Amino acid sequence: MDRQQSDWPEQALTSSRDLHAMLSIDDRSWHRLKSRWDRRGAELLGAALVKLLSDGERDDVKALTEQALGWISGELKDPGCPHH
Repeated sequence: MDRQQSDWPEQALTSSRDLHAMLSIDDRSWHRLKSRWDRRGAELLGAALVKLLSDGERDDVKALTEQALGWISGELKDPGCPHH
């Protein structure tokens, strides 16, 4: 596909960015939500969608998706803060 011409609906990228912003764990909520597999998975899947719709590199989309699946499957967990 020609990377200069998008086949995505006109508002898809903007909508995906808005969704990712809503799903992202902000600084104030980090300690409360960082170990929630569903929140981390959704945040990472949202990031992968933004990359995909903005013609990001396939490897980047794949890496974000695999990391999200790691959280969803329970393979990845919050390592905790070393200074707490």
